[in-house]
Amino acid sequence: MFNYPVEITPDDNDTVMVTFPDVPEAVTFGDDQNEALANAADALETALNGYITDRREIPVASAANGRLVVAPSLLATLKLCVYNAMRARDWRKADLARAMAVNPRQIDRLLDLTHASTVAQLEQAAAIAGQSYMIRMRYTGAEQSADTLADA
Repeated sequence: MFNYPVEITPDDNDTVMVTFPDVPEAVTFGDDQNEALANAADALETALNGYITDRREIPVASAANGRLVVAPSLLATLKLCVYNAMRARDWRKADLARAMAVNPRQIDRLLDLTHASTVAQLEQAAAIAGQSYMIRMRYTGAEQSADTLADA
């Protein structure tokens, strides 16, 4: 849902630039591709936080078509889902605050991608907005044996 493809470009000062075609405000750099990709989730969340602040629609991620993808953190993804549920109902933050019987400042924090909200709060907000979460894990190719996991 929020797996955004990235474009990786060598920059003119021996760094690597990562951009998001679907979220043009998200741009980051690194000394190499690994560092640039490590910075990419933060850049994406910062840009998407701006979309929420500006009450804009969250861009739909385009097909990867063989490109690498970067996704926000799990907590940020839960918040983005609540935000999208609000927009689907044509609600503003004040409407969700009223429906949850909480102070509007709590909704500001709930939708702030940098704030450590609880999953319980997000579940409640999603339910009030007429949605529920369904979490699915998928194989990413990083294999660990049971012995390795037991030692960790």
